[in-house]
Amino acid sequence: MKKIGIIGLGLIGGSLFKDLRKNYDVIAVSASQNGEGIFKDYDVLKDRDIVFVCTPMNKTLSVLDGLENILNPETVVTDVCSLKVFVSQKQRPYKFIPSHPMAGTEHKGFENSFEGLFKNAKWVVTGEKNEILEEIIAYLGAEPIYTTAQEHDRAAALISHMPMVIAQALMLTAKDNPLAIEMASSGFRDMTRLALSNEEMAVDMVSMNHKNIEQAILKLCKSVGELTNGNYPEMISELKKIRSKMFIPKGV
Repeated sequence: MKKIGIIGLGLIGGSLFKDLRKNYDVIAVSASQNGEGIFKDYDVLKDRDIVFVCTPMNKTLSVLDGLENILNPETVVTDVCSLKVFVSQKQRPYKFIPSHPMAGTEHKGFENSFEGLFKNAKWVVTGEKNEILEEIIAYLGAEPIYTTAQEHDRAAALISHMPMVIAQALMLTAKDNPLAIEMASSGFRDMTRLALSNEEMAVDMVSMNHKNIEQAILKLCKSVGELTNGNYPEMISELKKIRSKMFIPKGV
């Protein structure tokens, strides 16, 4: 049985903990949570086959550094950060494979974690292929995507970071119009869900990926221009077809 360690029990780490304990030997290190299989010291991770670092982005590098004198060279370590270039700059004495599960909600914390969070999700890997990590991704029901750290960060700006900023901007734009706030219904609610993103994560994403986000917003403005100046009905019809293909789980 594979031995798994998890550092950080927020939404992502907590969901991994709850999902993987059914089939693997899983322990966690958490400053905020207590319970069976949860510890406070990294030393308990010495015998793990793989360690998931699920801390906020601004704490991840210090955690990766802290593991250097604890883990053996054969231990696989992966992070779950939504940015990959900043964690890829340093060679590690263990097998570090940067990755990013494309899963989450607008909520945060262990209390909001749940089994099944990763089912049918994409899981981006920017390091080499690894049998243990691939096995766990498959067990969780996710689909691995392999790319480079640079390409990941550019793509994440387009489909994750920019939409969050746009959702927040929509809220700022509408907040001073009482009638708009009163009229707001399901469409506006769905459009602005990402405005509720974890504050710490949002600050990290914007501060650390701002150049890619700025480029994404410029592309968005160009696309708006193309829509308003082009054959709108035909373009909308084509976009609906593209969107329907994006969100069909593999194998369906």
